[in-house]
Amino acid sequence: MQSFTVQCAKTVQGDITVPGDKSISHRSIMFGSLATGTTKVTGFLRGEDALATLEAFRAMGIQIDDDGSTITIHGKGINGLSEPSDVLDCGNSGTSMRLLTGLLAGQGFFSVLTGDKYLRARPMKRVVGPLTRMGARILGRDGGEKAPLAIQGGKLTGIEYTSPVSSAQVKSALMLAGLYAEGTTTIYEPHLSRDHSERMLRHFGAHIESFEGGVRLTGGVELTAADIAVPADISSAAFFMVAALIVPGSELVIRNVGVNPTRTGILDILKGMGGDITLENEREQSGEPVADLRVRHSKLKAIEISGEVVPRAIDEFPVICVAAALAEGTTRVKDAAELRVKETDRIAAMAKNLRKAGVGIVETPDGMEITGAGKLAGCEAESFGDHRIAMSMLVAGLAASGSTTVDDTECIATSFPGFLNLLTEVAVR
Repeated sequence: MQSFTVQCAKTVQGDITVPGDKSISHRSIMFGSLATGTTKVTGFLRGEDALATLEAFRAMGIQIDDDGSTITIHGKGINGLSEPSDVLDCGNSGTSMRLLTGLLAGQGFFSVLTGDKYLRARPMKRVVGPLTRMGARILGRDGGEKAPLAIQGGKLTGIEYTSPVSSAQVKSALMLAGLYAEGTTTIYEPHLSRDHSERMLRHFGAHIESFEGGVRLTGGVELTAADIAVPADISSAAFFMVAALIVPGSELVIRNVGVNPTRTGILDILKGMGGDITLENEREQSGEPVADLRVRHSKLKAIEISGEVVPRAIDEFPVICVAAALAEGTTRVKDAAELRVKETDRIAAMAKNLRKAGVGIVETPDGMEITGAGKLAGCEAESFGDHRIAMSMLVAGLAASGSTTVDDTECIATSFPGFLNLLTEVAVR
């Protein structure tokens, strides 16, 4: 098990680029494979999660070339996939498993999805349930709640579904199934979750309508190949944003970051805490808004985080906890029960780690209360096999006295290969 140790930094400085957006990278492979023609993808994230999706489509007969700078997908059309000869391994990627479950439900063949021990413990009924209503035949452990999932694809019918949670994975799984369903598939959700699937489906020519409270898709429409430029992942940029905010004297520029409004909850939260973050050179590429971010050290204050901003920042909460740990006052997080069922229980994981660093934390069923400590203490932190927990605690270590060691940091490669080198590069000691 590989661990990594960081020391307190004097400042954080640099002009950097973080890897491509993980959500968009997954979807570029999926929709490019289902489109007719050749799709070229630049900026693709070569992390373990996105590569699990890529290998799954290769196993279903799609030729995908990678020359190191461009991914070239030779799409075979909406009905061009072939039955895989083996189980499809999604590794640690919940996005791969949930979205593929929706896609495979509409195929004319049998398939099985599995993953690592962490993924096999995550809830899948949230997609299996509504897919079954569409006519899907899916078996899994614990009544379909847990992988491995065995999927006998077949004829589907569009439904109206009101999701109890705001989840882009649930929404996207049902939209992928909806591509193969007879009629219209309509999904409602409590708050708008990230809309990368909707944007990319339009980019490929699907008939999709977004409206307040949901999305509607018409099945049976062919997709046409279209090139994609993947922006830098705001979830990956978030670690460096917080690092620059909490270490005195810091200024950092992060280039070409995707600033899709359904993903900018992290910016709203950090700015609400008093963070000095400026968007520069705002533009659009492949249907997605992009900007350069300039971040300067700031005196942060506690706020309440709840409601519609939560699903727009759901992946960034571990590092938001680090910002709150150094903010003046008590930050209250509500409406974030979804954090309990991520790669690990992220509420419990961050509470345990930050208590070791001297932070006062009270857990609640759907969030936590974090009282800023002013100064963090170095500690021995646990990653729990969760890439975002590992990276968040390493960022915390930059503002902690002494040294901070995080165990099992190999999991970082699922979303951010090169993180450790980049963190070492910008942290001035």
